Amino acid sequence: MVAQLLRLKLRLLGNVFRRSPWQVVGLSLAIVYGLGMSVLLFLVLVGLRGADDVALVRDVLTVAGAATVVGFIVVPLVFGVDDTMDPRRFALFGIPDRSIALGLAVAATLGVPAVALAIVMTGTVVTWSRGFGIALIAILAAALGFVTCILAARLAAGVAGLLLETRRARDVGTVLGVLLLVMLAPLIVALTTVDWAASGRRVLGTIAQTLSWTPLGAAFAVPGDAASGAWGPAVLKLLIAGATVWLAWLAWRALVSRMLITPGREASSRSYHGLGWFGRTPSGPTGAIAARSTTYWFRDARYWVSLLMVPVTPVLVMLPLGIAGVPQMYLALIPVPVICLLLGWILHNDTAYDNTAVWLHVATGVRGAADRFGRLVPVLVAGILVIGIGSAVTVFVQGDWRLLPSLLGVSTALLLGGLGIGSITSAAMPYPVVKPGDSPFQQPQSTGALTALVQSVTMFGSLLIAAPAIGFATLGIIDDPAWHTASLAAGVGLGLIAVAVGVWSGGRVFDRRGPEIVAAAVRA
Repeated sequence: MVAQLLRLKLRLLGNVFRRSPWQVVGLSLAIVYGLGMSVLLFLVLVGLRGADDVALVRDVLTVAGAATVVGFIVVPLVFGVDDTMDPRRFALFGIPDRSIALGLAVAATLGVPAVALAIVMTGTVVTWSRGFGIALIAILAAALGFVTCILAARLAAGVAGLLLETRRARDVGTVLGVLLLVMLAPLIVALTTVDWAASGRRVLGTIAQTLSWTPLGAAFAVPGDAASGAWGPAVLKLLIAGATVWLAWLAWRALVSRMLITPGREASSRSYHGLGWFGRTPSGPTGAIAARSTTYWFRDARYWVSLLMVPVTPVLVMLPLGIAGVPQMYLALIPVPVICLLLGWILHNDTAYDNTAVWLHVATGVRGAADRFGRLVPVLVAGILVIGIGSAVTVFVQGDWRLLPSLLGVSTALLLGGLGIGSITSAAMPYPVVKPGDSPFQQPQSTGALTALVQSVTMFGSLLIAAPAIGFATLGIIDDPAWHTASLAAGVGLGLIAVAVGVWSGGRVFDRRGPEIVAAAVRA
């Protein structure tokens, strides 16, 4: 059975090269790059064989090995894989679960990631070939590390196949993966700020020591401990690595048994009663468009994925500033304005998200101003809530209510300025976006120059409109608190003017360019 599955995997790999010539060329380049990098790492590991600092080599390889195991787990779960050897494909052949599990695990060793990993693990054996006993235990540890990565990848792919089979589930999984990577940013930045020349060795040793006693890094630390003369810890970590492989094998067998009797998941259908948001908004074109836009924000993955990314951005802005030494009182003033800036910017190409459905607006003779304002309603409501609640919480935490007018003024100017400019750009210069029903992470074909121009104009235009409010707020902080009132007046006044001019001007552009907007949607 194992031989049959190996032949099947080889046939599937061979069929990859029967695609179009350009696909074959791209795939060949990717394979050459991956194998080339693994050979380069192999040579580096061979060069480390003569290194005198055994402890440093052990720590580096332990951390790198643990990161490799995590990569084999995370990539299938977060980004998904096209698993051509899914166990459910063999459910009707009456093959014993154990045979399928063993055959698929062995077949997983035939692939570019597995081959590259095998080359690198062979390099670690050369690194620790500093005596017969050490070389023997290095071979055993490398084999356990290799099997751990393969089984981890199979388990992750199987779990992803069970839980992330529907498109919506895959989108949610990808969003969670991206959020996880973003949440790791503080750790990465913290590591980059460590004075590695003075204390880096100690930090690396602490991390490696911790990982070496876990299933992630035990196998990679074994030969290093043996080479250092610590045979007791080496044997214990070897037992941990062996137990990890055994438990992973039992989990893989159980997962295969479950998948063989579990049908593929389908997207569950939901029934909706009543008119939804259309029954809650005023009648007329503006109310209908506002209801349709609100429905999009709740149901369309392209919208809510973008919305989930908005609160993460202030963290990425505050982190480097905090490390650079910016006082805490100034950092606390950043989140609400940044969120408002992104909320106002997010609608700069909203018309394109309608795709061909925008013809309804043109064919029914909807006034451009009604279209422009209706699209702003859901974001405007969300922005008002963010400004009101966020500003109150910020000044409460700061303990200085004198900052409230400036925070309200700057945030309002950024939100309304972006909405006003976006009302014009989404009608005048729509560019291709992800089509309805596609993954929000799919890259559409687009002219990069137009995309960058529209995004930049909206972003910097919002900042320009809010510049007076920002200036008065700065004066209020460093000079006289009386300037905070001027910041509120300037921010609210310029924001209202910007959104009014934007809706009026964008509406006229929409009325004039209706056919061109429909044509652009069809081409996209």
